[in-house]
Amino acid sequence: MSYLPNWLLFVVLLCAALPAESGEDVLLLDVDGAISPASSDFVVRGLEKAAHTDAQMAILRINTPGGLDGAMRNIVQAILASPIPVACFVAPSGARAASAGTYIMYACHIAAMAPGTNLGAATPVQIGAAGGLPSPPGGETDKDNGTADSGNAMQHKLVNDAAAYLRSLAQLRGRNAEWASETVKTGASLSAREAMDAGVIDLLADNLNDLLEKLDGYQVSIDAETLTLHTAGVPLTRIEPDWRTRLLSVIADPNITYILILIGIYGLIFEFYNPGMVLPGVVGAISLLLALFALQVLPVNYAGLALLMLGIAFMIAEAFAPSFGALGMGGLIAFVIGSIILIDTDMPGYGISLPLILTFTAISGLFFLGVIGLAVRARKQPVVSGQEELLQASGTALQDFSREGRVRVHGESWLAVSDTPLRRGQRVRVTGIDGLTLHVEAQEEE
Repeated sequence: MSYLPNWLLFVVLLCAALPAESGEDVLLLDVDGAISPASSDFVVRGLEKAAHTDAQMAILRINTPGGLDGAMRNIVQAILASPIPVACFVAPSGARAASAGTYIMYACHIAAMAPGTNLGAATPVQIGAAGGLPSPPGGETDKDNGTADSGNAMQHKLVNDAAAYLRSLAQLRGRNAEWASETVKTGASLSAREAMDAGVIDLLADNLNDLLEKLDGYQVSIDAETLTLHTAGVPLTRIEPDWRTRLLSVIADPNITYILILIGIYGLIFEFYNPGMVLPGVVGAISLLLALFALQVLPVNYAGLALLMLGIAFMIAEAFAPSFGALGMGGLIAFVIGSIILIDTDMPGYGISLPLILTFTAISGLFFLGVIGLAVRARKQPVVSGQEELLQASGTALQDFSREGRVRVHGESWLAVSDTPLRRGQRVRVTGIDGLTLHVEAQEEE
């Protein structure tokens, strides 16, 4: 049995005691445009990838006017849970981190801006979309928090909740908490230089290379551990959106999702009504699955989705069991209401377009009116099949008889009875049916 030399054993133990070095790469994720479910999915998965590849840090280069509250909070949670430092860089010149972008910047370990950029206007859109909190008659304001007293408790709750959320992020990162509260309550904004002077951001940088140079030697605290960044000359790896993100960015548009839902439902119904056509069923199934994929990341009101499907079901039921308007009208009303409340947000650009709703409502309404018209027309037409169709039908006596004999009706020989004598070849009219026996009478010659 051989033994390791003492010096070699000492080297092995020394190497085992040394801390493992982190990766050297810096990953870049670009967020350009509204904060949507697609951008949220891209950032969350990008930060997970950065952590798994043991990168030194990740940089979010953002330029956004704001976005959905749920998508923003998902990004913030991913940043707070990240085991590596995350830097937010508002760039290039002319970019902004407005509304939801401000929350994301405050959540990052490092906040930087390029000259000519701005941030702020973080008032919740449900309140700010109408121009802020409305003032009561006389224009009095609440001096304690600087907002107009609208008397609407729910509006104040939303603003105060958002202000507390942003203030907590500011306190976590050691940034200006007072301005964080102000931008939520009054919609205040700052330029890059003003943000630096106010202690809202940590750095000003002209571009990514300048940012990496300034971050070299920068210390960041993560999980009670202080890390020193070494970013000078470090390679920058950009994470590109994959097929999932590109697909989600298209179908997560509420209008596209709405169209996919309707194509899916109508396609499957048409396939079930006409088995074997295949194409409607295939297109309907794919459209419905894509719509369900999008619905999992959109702020969906499931009562609206249920009303939408119920409305379609009622209008289809009108075609199979005509109720002369009850099912169809109820279905049309449910369809419109469900379409309007399907997406549960007031964020501009994330509701379903009213012209689109009216277009599909008109198409469904025309279908519904067509079914009603066909049903009424069919009710007024004479019966053309069954025993009822024989009533008042004309025929010819096949023999002379005074009570019972044979007659020909619709090319068929029938046993018939008559209260008056009939002669062969005389025209007769059916007045009643008793099993397989017809009651006839002589038909007057015209």
